[in-house]
Amino acid sequence: MYLVGLTGGIASGKSSVAARWVHHGAVEIDADVLAREAVSSDSAGLAMVAKEFGENLIQTDGQLDRAALAAIVFNDPAKREKLESIIHPIVRELALKRIQALPDSTIAIYTVPLLVEANVSLPFDKVVTVEAPEREQIKRMVANRGMSEADALARIKSQATPAQRANRADVILNSNQTLPELLADADALWAQIVREASEKQND
Repeated sequence: MYLVGLTGGIASGKSSVAARWVHHGAVEIDADVLAREAVSSDSAGLAMVAKEFGENLIQTDGQLDRAALAAIVFNDPAKREKLESIIHPIVRELALKRIQALPDSTIAIYTVPLLVEANVSLPFDKVVTVEAPEREQIKRMVANRGMSEADALARIKSQATPAQRANRADVILNSNQTLPELLADADALWAQIVREASEKQND
């Protein structure tokens, strides 16, 4: 097993890198998917969120009203920290279960936007962050997600800084270039990952 932690700021290009590596044969585990699973209908996580933030957050179909929860926590750091203290341990447990179920020969990519914020401590062989300048992130969020510049900036500022991610990472992929150029860099790094995974398996 060779485990890569893949992170980066919002709209940095990490999804494109992850998809490229999956194309090459990696298995991706997506923390955002696990976070939704953590508060799925009838889950312990959903019950904990409802107890903390209000039963009215559970919709008639039993699902979490994500928009209403986001409105509560997004501009309140204390409430966001409380939510994260509920969600992050569940996500870590789910991630570990996924990783442990994979064959030993797997190269697994754990795509985790909040790797730094959640202090994710899985047994990574390599941590990679994909970074773009703030102005480019805002441009992408406005163009691709229909966000206002103010909302885009608020999302960026709610995350760890590029320097904090860089301090945690072994490799920084520069996303301040065209997508083909980013993917070429991702391909080169993939070749290195494959070599290291092979060496690890043969040890």
